[in-house]
Amino acid sequence: MTPSSPQPEVWLRGPLPDVLPLLQPIAHALLQAREELQVALRHFPNHLLQVRPAGVASVGFHLRHLAGVLDRMQTYARHEPLSQAQFEFLAAEKEGSTTSPDTVAHLLQQFAGQVEAMLDTLRATPEATLAEFRPVGRAGLPSTVMGLLVHAAEHTTRHVGQLLVTARVAQAGAAASA
Repeated sequence: MTPSSPQPEVWLRGPLPDVLPLLQPIAHALLQAREELQVALRHFPNHLLQVRPAGVASVGFHLRHLAGVLDRMQTYARHEPLSQAQFEFLAAEKEGSTTSPDTVAHLLQQFAGQVEAMLDTLRATPEATLAEFRPVGRAGLPSTVMGLLVHAAEHTTRHVGQLLVTARVAQAGAAASA
């Protein structure tokens, strides 16, 4: 590849150091999601963060939810209960902060920080713990460390896809009404 040509997708760039082979696909999916969002939302205007075209979830919701889910999955994987701050973040995911308006840059930074935290979690997860039981949520639904880590990645990719479509529709709608 020449310096001006784009890099291949993350999963085609080789293994990440200090991440178990079984966990590489999770790390690759999260890094790919982070890169795609950075590019796709580079010029996304802050005033469209809460727009809900056709009643779908807003770009702002998706970005907050992506960060929140990664944080919660790590907590469950550590076999810890959610903190009061995590419950408050969860409650604010739909509409955002009531004290200060969200910005695209802040929400992307928040998500990127949670991706980095998840990469640290992946590096610190011993293979012997992957099949260990982990209760999820107040109901204590059954999962495993591996189940939580995989869910973090698949949930992220699902919401990134939804976010990308919503962002394009919101921008097209704003351009059409201008």
